Amino acid sequence: MTTWLSPDQLRDWRSFITLAEMLEAGLARDLAPSGLSYPDYVVLVVLSEAPEHRLRMQDLGTALSWSKSRLSHQIRRMSGRGLARREECSGDARGVYAVLTPEGLAAIKAAAPAHVESVRRMVVDVLTPAELATLGTLARKLQSRM
Repeated sequence: MTTWLSPDQLRDWRSFITLAEMLEAGLARDLAPSGLSYPDYVVLVVLSEAPEHRLRMQDLGTALSWSKSRLSHQIRRMSGRGLARREECSGDARGVYAVLTPEGLAAIKAAAPAHVESVRRMVVDVLTPAELATLGTLARKLQSRM
C-alpha cells in the first residue's frame, strides 16, 4: 500500500524540485555569454580537476552520475567544439579517456568567475554560514542514499 505524502511533505518536496530546476536554469543562463552550456561546464570542471586533465569515460560518468550514452553524446559535442577529446587508453583496448583540451581549459578559466558569482548570488550569499553547512550536510545525506 502506498503511503502518500502529507500536504506539508508534498509542499516541501515540490519546493525542493522547483529549486533544483531553477538553480540549474539560472546557472545555465549565467553561463550562456561564455558559450558554454551547463553540461559543458560540469564536464570541464571535473576534467580540469583530474590528474593530467584526463579521466576514463567510465570514471567521468560516475563522477557526474551520468549514463554512458549521455556522456558519450556530450563529449562528442564538446569534441566538435574543441573543448575535449577522446583518447584511447594504452594497454586497454576497451578503455577510452576524456581529455580536456587547451581550448577547454581556457574556456573553463574564462567562465569560472561568472559561475562563482552566480553560485554566490543564488545560494551562498543568501544563506547564513550555518544554513549553508546544513544544506551541505543534507545534500550529502541524500546523495549517500542514491
